[in-house]
Amino acid sequence: MEHLLSAEDISVETFNKIYETAQKVKGALREGRKKFSVLRGKCVVNLFFEPSTRTRSSFEKAGKFLSADVINISTSTSSVKKGESLIDTLKNLDMMHPDVIVLRHPCEGAPHTVLPFVRAAIVNAGDGRHQHPTQALLDAVTLKEHFGSLERKKITIVGDIANSRVARSDAILFKKLGAEVFAYGPSTMMPRYPEAMGIKVLKSFEKVIEISDAIILLRIQLERQNGKKTFPSVREYAELFGLNRNRLKQLKPETVVLHPGPFNRGVELTNDVIASDRTLIFHQVETGLAVRMVILSLICGKIEKLKEELAVDGKGQ
Repeated sequence: MEHLLSAEDISVETFNKIYETAQKVKGALREGRKKFSVLRGKCVVNLFFEPSTRTRSSFEKAGKFLSADVINISTSTSSVKKGESLIDTLKNLDMMHPDVIVLRHPCEGAPHTVLPFVRAAIVNAGDGRHQHPTQALLDAVTLKEHFGSLERKKITIVGDIANSRVARSDAILFKKLGAEVFAYGPSTMMPRYPEAMGIKVLKSFEKVIEISDAIILLRIQLERQNGKKTFPSVREYAELFGLNRNRLKQLKPETVVLHPGPFNRGVELTNDVIASDRTLIFHQVETGLAVRMVILSLICGKIEKLKEELAVDGKGQ
């Protein structure tokens, strides 16, 4: 894997390799090991044109735990504020010889656009409404860890599907792994052709409750709605499309709840849901760090070195 731009880039074989290695990384991190020499001498640049907490921090930690030199660039203090184009920004960064550029950008296709102009590997950390492949990976790893397999599992994504890169990426990867993917949300937040995403649209939350083995809740993507009013009120949205205590009690015993974050308490889900042992949201964050450590190792051609270090006893170098 030279780059990671889309969930389409992830084969079942690659996913299984990432899953197995991520499990070992999580085990090592839980035992207190926070330093590997895998990417010593490598440079990772995190270039984020949109706000981020989990993804950016996760990539930063992943690089540092692997002993890479990590540079975080905030576009609010970069030459972008002076009018420099995306391509020129990337070309200038590339001349400083980074090995990996982790890019988040509000425009769909940005990672594909810059690819011909750089020598560094590109990892897409989210491009507009389009793709977020590492989120799909950590969601799939979290679910496989819980269920053992995604084969024939029914996974429902609830919320702002039309504007969600997470929904698109998840749908692609989940289907590759044998799951059925459904969606539920306001009609104003549904894509025009949901079948093109490989998803089936449900008509009620009761149906979501009836069939789902896993429910992934999404926040309302207000920043991507261009000021359009797509729902009457937050209160009404929460009542119709949010997961609360009563709906939680109606779920099948094995059904679990996920959210890519950031979540809005009282909107997509209530405090009772967040505190429930059905909810895997914080497990997703832990898994995200391990997955991104594996991805950086894989992109840099150091996955075997990571496996060797994981096999060695000890808690650091």
